[in-house]
Amino acid sequence: MRPCIGIVGELAGEKPELRLSLRYARAVWNAGGLPVAVTPLEGERFVHELLGRLDGLVFAGADDFDTAALGLGPTHPRAKPVPRAKQDFDLALARAALERGLAVLGICYGMQLLGLAEGATIHQHLPEDRPGKREHSGGVVHAVRVSAGSRLGACTGQATLDVVSRHHQALASVAGPWKVSAVDDEDLIEAIERDGHPFALGVQWHPELSSEPAAEPAPRDGAAHARLFAALVEAARSGARAGVPVAPTAP
Repeated sequence: MRPCIGIVGELAGEKPELRLSLRYARAVWNAGGLPVAVTPLEGERFVHELLGRLDGLVFAGADDFDTAALGLGPTHPRAKPVPRAKQDFDLALARAALERGLAVLGICYGMQLLGLAEGATIHQHLPEDRPGKREHSGGVVHAVRVSAGSRLGACTGQATLDVVSRHHQALASVAGPWKVSAVDDEDLIEAIERDGHPFALGVQWHPELSSEPAAEPAPRDGAAHARLFAALVEAARSGARAGVPVAPTAP
């Protein structure tokens, strides 16, 4: 059976409504997983019951963070924070998933989320926060260096990767047990992974874009990016076989 992979969507509009690009779902399906959209709903019980039914998680791309709410200083005027309900839900879900040892992959906003859930700091607006450095928004394609001996390197089989960037925020630092596993040629953090966890990996770029090269700028290393989703699915399958421990359901 395909392991069930939850993909966390965005909240959009005044109602609000769930929004999720099908590219994430296709990437998970093509990797052998069963993609399921996750709606950000408040409540500890919802988080616990949701994680009890999933084998893995993808924290997909989204807008920006309300850093004031995180105690990381005033929110930048150029930032477009996600709804507070989503930010709070995402952080609670990330922390609970990491505690349980569930396989997780964070993409762009999702990578930043994983880091911020456990003590990272963030650049709020690039390149303003790093004067003289490159722009990373709008689908820029550039190279990253993968750390030798990293899980990321084992997953992709590459020492360097061409990636698609669509962000203006980025992690400035990470806190243990996270470590940096890729940087660009200007030493911006491009990927992180968590020590002592079965599979917890975040990438600043958009590997799902490699599955639809006709629609978006696509890197040359499409197969390597697809292997990220394959590694997530295999880790989720292994966790399902082993029986990832489930925390008690909240009342």
